[in-house]
Amino acid sequence: MLKLFVPGRLCLFGEHTDWAGHYRTMNANIAPGAAIVTGIEQGIYAEVEKSSIFELYSKAPEINDVWQDFSCRMDEMELKRIAKSGSFFSYCAGVASYMLEWYKVGGVRIRITSMTLPMKSGLSSSAAICVLVARAFNLLYNLNLNTLGEMNIAYVGELRTSSRCGRLDQACAFGVKPNLMTFDGDEIEVRSLNVKKHLYWVFADLCAEKDTIRILSDLNKAYPFPNSDAERAEHEALGEQNLEIVNRAIKFMAEGDAESLGRLMTEAEALFDEKVAPMSPALWSPKLHSVLQDPIIQPMVWGGKGVGSHGDGSVQFLARSEEAQQQLVAYLNDHGMKAYSLTLKPVHTVRRAIIPVAGFGTRLYPATRALKKDFFPIPCPDGMVRPVILILLEELVQSGIEEICLVLGSEEERQQYADFFEHPLSDEHLRKLNPEAQEYENHILDIGKRLHYVYQREKRGFGHAVYQAAQFAGNEPVLLLLGDTLYRSDSNKPCALQMVEGYEQYNCLMVSIHPIPLAEVSRYGILHGVWEDKGRTILNVGTMVEKPKASYAEDFLGVRNKDGEKEYYSVFGQYILTPEVFAQLHEDIMQREIEGDHVSEIELTSALEAVRKRSGMIGVRLQGRMYDMGNPAALSRCVEEYSK
Repeated sequence: MLKLFVPGRLCLFGEHTDWAGHYRTMNANIAPGAAIVTGIEQGIYAEVEKSSIFELYSKAPEINDVWQDFSCRMDEMELKRIAKSGSFFSYCAGVASYMLEWYKVGGVRIRITSMTLPMKSGLSSSAAICVLVARAFNLLYNLNLNTLGEMNIAYVGELRTSSRCGRLDQACAFGVKPNLMTFDGDEIEVRSLNVKKHLYWVFADLCAEKDTIRILSDLNKAYPFPNSDAERAEHEALGEQNLEIVNRAIKFMAEGDAESLGRLMTEAEALFDEKVAPMSPALWSPKLHSVLQDPIIQPMVWGGKGVGSHGDGSVQFLARSEEAQQQLVAYLNDHGMKAYSLTLKPVHTVRRAIIPVAGFGTRLYPATRALKKDFFPIPCPDGMVRPVILILLEELVQSGIEEICLVLGSEEERQQYADFFEHPLSDEHLRKLNPEAQEYENHILDIGKRLHYVYQREKRGFGHAVYQAAQFAGNEPVLLLLGDTLYRSDSNKPCALQMVEGYEQYNCLMVSIHPIPLAEVSRYGILHGVWEDKGRTILNVGTMVEKPKASYAEDFLGVRNKDGEKEYYSVFGQYILTPEVFAQLHEDIMQREIEGDHVSEIELTSALEAVRKRSGMIGVRLQGRMYDMGNPAALSRCVEEYSK
């Protein structure tokens, strides 16, 4: 049984531009649509499992007064009939009918365990249930759909009902984070956005009347070709002027400029009132404008605007602070509206890194009797000969990492790092260096100031070593590198920086990946999933298999590249671990303690897999190469190639 959560969605900017941008298929002079849409904290929680039929049940007290349990045979015509019926379950049946028609799936059983998302309030509860059904079929039947694929099926499924939803409604598929959606004819692109500072949104159901069908019917009359000044004004507002507003909004969010962002909301509402609202009597919205102009509210907010198709449906504000956000929610609720808070939080920039170096280096014996393997010398392209650990640390510093934790085997090993990174050269040795090398000596000592040390006193596996740095990591994401692997970027960004930038976009557990030959898959953990981007660099990981046979990998683990050929992906050696990973490692260790097992290894892979199942995992194909120096042949190759 799988547990799923799908949020509702709130359109911050760019309402109506999804369907307007679609008309570019008929009129190339129409500007592409663009909208900033975010998932919200309210949504649908469910448990899903396979079934012989299509079943929906509810244990959610929030909807018990409107819910009736539902079941239907997995029959295409029956599902389509229910989709057209306008019943409470028409949306679910629409998606199920599409899944059956195109993927020949079996049934699913869905139990709604909690429903915190208000219905019929402009927050796309119908889209959320459609995404939930699409995701349930996708995960239970291993359909390998990416998030955009789930979103598109949810949209098509809802179109099989009497609803005429917009293309941005299903943005809830992307979770609780802001996204830029662009609509260019039939093409849709989704890009995650970052916010620099906390943004305190409030949105509320006005509990008034709104005629969405009439609004959409009236506004569509101006498309695809405008025939009057008023229709041309509508095209401008939903086209070029919307693009300009959306671009400014992205800039203000990235800068953390809440005041300017709030003023922009008010400006966007004024533009809508001037050029779009006159096109439909249904857009006359006295309650919306009364709330927006309420003098009690003004000191609490930077600005506000309507939501969704507008009319007297919902309102949104950007509050001046967390305290003002709470006050505004209370005020709106006290005045007969249903208000909710939404705080958009900045993604933690990755500031910390961990490098386990506790291993003895058995495969490099007897050299490791005299020198730890992370101090082995490597000739570099600039003519210097650096120890492995210094190359790794320099990559981290170049990638913006501020603090680095080395996991050692014992306190005795600490002295070697102190001698190298903390103790200056003697004056006698320093004088023998040229000026450039003398300056570089200061650089080494500066790196030493970033270092922290922890110790793995029991050799109980890689996961156990990583867990020793749990306190250092705190409640932040942390970059993990291997102590016997070097990375060479093929771009102007270090591999570690590529990982950090990927995390800032996707904000979840990440592993770097690279293709390996089919003949070698039995030596590695192999990852399978679906590409999230057109460039095929971001893999939504759905399966991790440790050291599979080549025949199994060929049948089940191949991922198609741009040329349609199968490739097989293993971990490249860099990870960004979320706090969930350390919590899972703690749970694994405690379970072993309860069982009295103080010997068996704690593996990182099993913890990653547990977190992936709950929260997902992204694989990033980096532009670069890795050099594993854990054995003599690999070390020889590294020394030969790294200096080039």
